[in-house]
Amino acid sequence: MKVESRESRVEGRPPKAAGGSSLLILISAPSGGGKTTLCQQLLAARPDMTRAITCTTRALRPGEKDGVDYYFFGPPEFERRVQAGEFIEHATVFGRSYGLLRSELLDKLRRGKDVLLNVDVQGAATIRDRALAEPELKRALVTVFLTPPSITVLAERLKKRASDAPEEIQKRLGIARKEIAQWEHFDYLLISSTIPEDLRRMLAIVEAEKMRAARAQAPEF
Repeated sequence: MKVESRESRVEGRPPKAAGGSSLLILISAPSGGGKTTLCQQLLAARPDMTRAITCTTRALRPGEKDGVDYYFFGPPEFERRVQAGEFIEHATVFGRSYGLLRSELLDKLRRGKDVLLNVDVQGAATIRDRALAEPELKRALVTVFLTPPSITVLAERLKKRASDAPEEIQKRLGIARKEIAQWEHFDYLLISSTIPEDLRRMLAIVEAEKMRAARAQAPEF
């Protein structure tokens, strides 16, 4: 006798795949917007969440481990994977290539892990486009744009870092204005406040997404 799940009997709602409640959380922000800090806080607060590991052709640095910090590939191997279409997103910066493997995301999602992505606005757009053709990624993807409340606050943050010359800061602010204009393409807009408040609201987003009917599993009665 054929047995159907309750979900399969609900019109228009197919049975959920394995790992169907897992989330692919993508956080993007302008330079100095605080996304690295928020990602670190989120990973510490959610032990069930893991970051996606990026591939790179740059050399291993002291203290780094292959498969933990990055997947380190030689240029020929990286290019082979590009040609095979294995990357969901990749780019070359200052002669070094970086990329995110499609399998890196799907393997973790299928194991029931929530996956965290920390990417720039351009990378976010590429991942959103690719996810449209990947049902598992589309179902799991949640995009969040983090931004300071004003360009003045962002300028102050960049100055406090004391890592860039004034000319470089102005250049970054110019890029930031263009990036912030893309906020409406994200699922959520998170206007940065304090670190604890940013984390509180980010956790609220995660919990809300977990309870969406498309992902949640109700008890059988």
